[in-house]
Amino acid sequence: MDRELKYRRLDQAPLEEIAALQKRVKDSSWRQTYHIQPLTGLLNDPNGFAYYAGEYHLFYQWFPLGTYHGLKYWYHTASKDLAFWRNAGIAIEPSAPYDSLGAYSGSGIVKDEKLHLIYTGNTRDDNWNRRPYQCMAVMDAEGNITKLNKPLIDHVPEGYTEHFRDPKVWRDEDGYRCIIGAQRMDLTGTAVLYTSSNLVDWMFAGELGTGLKEFGYMWECPDYFELNGQGVLIFCPQGLEAEGDHYQNIYQSGYITGKPLNRETLEFEHGVFHELDRGFDYYAPQTMEDEQGRRILVAWMGQPEIGYPTDQHGWAHCLTLPRALELRNGKLTQMPVEELKKLRGKQAGVQDTLSSETKSYDEIDGIAYELICEFRGIDAEAVGVEIRVGETERTVIRYDVTLGKLTMDRSASGERIGSEYGTARSCRLDGRNVKFHLFVDTSSVELFINDGEEVFTSRIFPQSGSKGIRFFSNHGIAGLKVTKWDLTQAVNDIEGKD
Repeated sequence: MDRELKYRRLDQAPLEEIAALQKRVKDSSWRQTYHIQPLTGLLNDPNGFAYYAGEYHLFYQWFPLGTYHGLKYWYHTASKDLAFWRNAGIAIEPSAPYDSLGAYSGSGIVKDEKLHLIYTGNTRDDNWNRRPYQCMAVMDAEGNITKLNKPLIDHVPEGYTEHFRDPKVWRDEDGYRCIIGAQRMDLTGTAVLYTSSNLVDWMFAGELGTGLKEFGYMWECPDYFELNGQGVLIFCPQGLEAEGDHYQNIYQSGYITGKPLNRETLEFEHGVFHELDRGFDYYAPQTMEDEQGRRILVAWMGQPEIGYPTDQHGWAHCLTLPRALELRNGKLTQMPVEELKKLRGKQAGVQDTLSSETKSYDEIDGIAYELICEFRGIDAEAVGVEIRVGETERTVIRYDVTLGKLTMDRSASGERIGSEYGTARSCRLDGRNVKFHLFVDTSSVELFINDGEEVFTSRIFPQSGSKGIRFFSNHGIAGLKVTKWDLTQAVNDIEGKD
């Protein structure tokens, strides 16, 4: 793609072009009801997630003029309750020498009653070689944002390539720490740490010590925190080869847990790498700790380098719902935050016993809804649910009891997604009872299994008439309990501060 086109600023686009793009987006049949999505163009990584001045602030990577990865801005959304969000406008523009080709991903932290936003500035030299800078912008309680006039970190330390980005900052008893995703000179992925006493002057502390010496070629979006006395590192390793049902997407998102980080040696003793999400469309998660002490996660509901049907409508991607994290036996669970119950509208429910059959029920259908489906006392080969069912369309969630496997199949979900990475995702699951908790929107599904033990996040693109929901048991019986709520619009689709 032509560089001038790819790196155009928003103010360089003719008003007629922007108006035409806005109309295409408005006319899209796949616009979401209650998920954060871009006004136009492309959304990717969530950034700067923090609680400040009585609101949750969530920013995201945004290229407003197309559905490719062009010149990135930070766009700002805010919420008092994690359920209803307002669009607050552009937060960071790529306007300085140290972020001239994009304000890339980063994080937020509150200090001195202001929200400090630390991000990677993307630049290139005359030979188009990448040169990243770690930068800062500061937001006050009125939403005014000021960039520092020089970078916080102006060079990559020796031993690492220019793939050096995504600073995540936190504070501990020793001061401020920052973890950055990096690539070693031998083209393997890792993360490094910096320390500061004031958020402005940073010193390189060294590489994070893990047992993952050759684990992909780049680690993006690292996020270290401690939960229940244990250390947790979330990161996105690029370049993992698929292994059975694992690592099926182009790039992965996952975590390791163990003893808290040794702040002197930077060693992190940990267990095995777990994937955070088993679905098709999940990347770049970021967490924050809120005023209630909860660790909350939001991720990009998408994947890099994949074409999606909304591209032709002038927009691409959305964010996941906010999820509360807990550690159970060394494993992270994700559950939708309690505040999302505020979105619930009309309720319907049913209890039944399925016997080698597929059934649907009056008032159990729709496009944008929350559904809790429990199969109890399963004595069947398989049970499951089909959503967004039409004449030829359906998305199938199947628990094969005999194989001990849960599968989401989107081979008949509607418009195809431009991916070489298959149409089914699976994970291990055991037991004679299973609980599915689904959040279905116009063009997505988020599935929480057994109270967050496993999660599948995926985009789907069915026709608007595909509203059916069906439940099934194969070769045997199972008790069924279903509760469904229609969900109301939760994100304003215009820009403004009110």
